[in-house]
Amino acid sequence: MQITTVSDFRKDIKSYLDRVVKNFDTLIINRGKDSGIVVMSLQEYNSLMATNHELSSRKNELRLDSAIDKLKNGTTFSKDLIES
Repeated sequence: MQITTVSDFRKDIKSYLDRVVKNFDTLIINRGKDSGIVVMSLQEYNSLMATNHELSSRKNELRLDSAIDKLKNGTTFSKDLIES
């Protein structure tokens, strides 16, 4: 995570944005006491929104936790796809 001021961001905006995109980094632009802006790449934002959607219901969250536990414990299995 990077932190900068509005003034520094303005001076070198291209460099800051390139680093955000290239390094999947998050940039916080400090605008004073308890005020700021977060800049992230579109890919990072889309990932965050997908995770938010996947965890939006308790049922989905429990299913995902169960699947992760099965992967960690090695209790998964494979199936072949049925060709129609």
